[in-house]
Amino acid sequence: MVESLWYWLATGLGTGLSPVAPGTIGSLLGIPLAWWLLKQSRPVGWLTSGALMVLAIPLCQAVSAQLGGSDHGSIVADEIVAFPLVVMGVSAARKPWVMAMAFVIYRFFDVLKPPPIHLAELASGGLGIVLDDVLAAAVSFIVLALLLKWLPARWFRAV
Repeated sequence: MVESLWYWLATGLGTGLSPVAPGTIGSLLGIPLAWWLLKQSRPVGWLTSGALMVLAIPLCQAVSAQLGGSDHGSIVADEIVAFPLVVMGVSAARKPWVMAMAFVIYRFFDVLKPPPIHLAELASGGLGIVLDDVLAAAVSFIVLALLLKWLPARWFRAV
């Protein structure tokens, strides 16, 4: 296995090498990325997020080939760049408890991959590796938005 810059980026600076829950540990790097993107203007945030996802496709493809050609558990760049999609455009996500809730929802859908999320893995290579995480983030966004709509307004003032 070649330990290159590509490898370290794909493994989330090594966080994806955790012996326990590497996807979840690696996904934690998506939180500071999401915080930073939320501070940008919406166009800059969306363009940056889109560019990172596009760049993650060949990155995940290259490292996947080094590791045997599958969506290896240590590859977490896809989770990192997809997580911010859960909170983009959600002003309440600037509250730590909402960000934490978004992370838990995202990990739930990313780990279980219910339909139609699991179908994205049928796409080959880096596209499939990134696409299932993007779909998990999209479903998580919808669930988060619905939960925030139903939660009492006082929760947003209290915390």
